[in-house]
Amino acid sequence: MLQGPFLFGALALGILFIVVATTRFKVHPFLALIITSYGMGLCSGLSPQETIAALTGGFGKTLSYIGIVIACGCIIGMVLEKSGCALVMANFVLHLIGRTRAVLAMSCTGAMVSIPVFCDSGYVILSPLARSLARTTKESLATFVVALSMGLYATHCLVPPTPGPIAAAGELGADIGKVIMLGLVTMVPVIVATYAYARFVGRRMYVDPGRAQEDASTAAVRESESLPGRLAAFLPILFPVFLIALKSIADLPSHPLGEGSIYMVLLMIGDPNTALLLGVILSWFVVRRHGLEVFGSWCSDGLRDAGTIILITAAGGALGGVLRASPLAAMISDSLSTLDLGRFSILLPFVVAAGLKTSIGSSTVAIITTSSLVAHLLPSMGLATGSGPVLVTLAIASGSMVVSHVNDSYFWVVTQMSGLSVSQGYRLVTIASAIAGITGIIVVLGLTFLLG
Repeated sequence: MLQGPFLFGALALGILFIVVATTRFKVHPFLALIITSYGMGLCSGLSPQETIAALTGGFGKTLSYIGIVIACGCIIGMVLEKSGCALVMANFVLHLIGRTRAVLAMSCTGAMVSIPVFCDSGYVILSPLARSLARTTKESLATFVVALSMGLYATHCLVPPTPGPIAAAGELGADIGKVIMLGLVTMVPVIVATYAYARFVGRRMYVDPGRAQEDASTAAVRESESLPGRLAAFLPILFPVFLIALKSIADLPSHPLGEGSIYMVLLMIGDPNTALLLGVILSWFVVRRHGLEVFGSWCSDGLRDAGTIILITAAGGALGGVLRASPLAAMISDSLSTLDLGRFSILLPFVVAAGLKTSIGSSTVAIITTSSLVAHLLPSMGLATGSGPVLVTLAIASGSMVVSHVNDSYFWVVTQMSGLSVSQGYRLVTIASAIAGITGIIVVLGLTFLLG
């Protein structure tokens, strides 16, 4: 059993193994992640049975959350692409906002969608649009990957009603309304910083968005039918987002839509799994003139892509499950909670959350764990009254963005849905998430001096 710095060293070696195995030796990411999960569990002192339980538990938990969403999202994406809907959407966005602002529009779209929708689901829903815009503008897909993923990521971590900030606000006694307001204030510089990085890295790394996938049936469709209308093209994406947003509104503490039968229906159809399935059904109605045989062929193609994505994402969840079961999280929180930062004490919850996020992978778990650890420290930090709890909530949320890498299921959703290698994922997603978190805490630190 490894302890102290040796356990951190084992984690670093595990991450290095994943990167080298997948890039240098072309080991499939699924196998690299599962092997690393076993190694980390045994090295951290978990028994073989505990290691397997943590591994399969993390795998199953991630699969239950994202499996159906990714499968349905891949079907919708394939149908949109092969039917010409994605091209219609891309052309409309470019016509509306201009070719030069397409990347910024992608960032802002991600930020708006992720308020009611989890960032994982949001990326699955919007990735076909990002790929189509990259193809239409002839820019690197890397630019749109960073813009979209970080737009989604920022509001997911900073702005309620996502579970992390809501749980932290409840634990710390922060006013939800103020968290939303200041979270939006903090989000804007984060979006600007990650947009600038998207532009920067896109000029230095070209990721081919690929051609529109076209088989014999699709070619026949192109020759015999006109492109879908704009409303029809957007509906399979907008409708699931609308349902998920309605559920978020219904779930508010005030229950604005009541608690009767309408509420129960919204709980079901607004669940991301159900909403995306309804999106698949709606996509059939949009392209029904092509016939069931063509639609079935497109579904098969989408599910073929989804299988690998789901397995790799779940394997990332398995590694996160093992790390959460290990002593690593407790060691990080115990060691960092003793820091005395004086006037910059707002940095303490940020550092703790960043350490937990980097080691265990889940932003939500990092937010909830950190808020419970620092709640009793607020009086000694001078942040127990006024705007203090709100600022601590946002500091924790900023820390939970630093950094997304191979133990984070979101990292795998973004890389696999975008066709990126692990090394490309580190350069795009990991660095961008570090920029997002650091920008967030700089803004929160400024708000602390302004409002304190």
